[in-house]
Amino acid sequence: MEITPKTKIDDLLKTYPQLEAFLMALNPKYKKLKNPVLRRTVAKIATLTQVAKIGGYEPLKLVNLLRGEVGQPPLGEEAEETKKEERAEKPAWADRPPQAVIDANALLEAEKNPLAEASAALRKLQSGEVLRIDSDFLPQPLIDTFQEQGHETYAHEENGAWHTYILKK
Repeated sequence: MEITPKTKIDDLLKTYPQLEAFLMALNPKYKKLKNPVLRRTVAKIATLTQVAKIGGYEPLKLVNLLRGEVGQPPLGEEAEETKKEERAEKPAWADRPPQAVIDANALLEAEKNPLAEASAALRKLQSGEVLRIDSDFLPQPLIDTFQEQGHETYAHEENGAWHTYILKK
């Protein structure tokens, strides 16, 4: 299997199980990969581009680190499928008090699925209401999932904590 920015983390770790320890040594945020719920759920949809953002890496840098570990040659800049995104200004709706707040870290520690819990909380909200997800990592797979569903999102880091806002459409 060739490792690219679009490689799913679950596929990567099934093909190259030795990379689990490498990732965990690379960044403490990747220790969440040990969580069985995360492995059964989010790991199946999360790409290396998303995993890189969680760890604060440029996607191509992380991909090339992993490729190097398994003896694959590095990819060049032209192979990068995602370019660095500009951080958007905080939208006015993100300043409103959220109608629901999810603690993704507590859910993972309780072996619950943050995506399922956030989806359930969002379903209970009315159009125009806000859900906030708090975590110690950027929950890029959740953000991408909610954007694909047509919701607006905004995330920012404050003192090592991430606050992700989802505006229900």
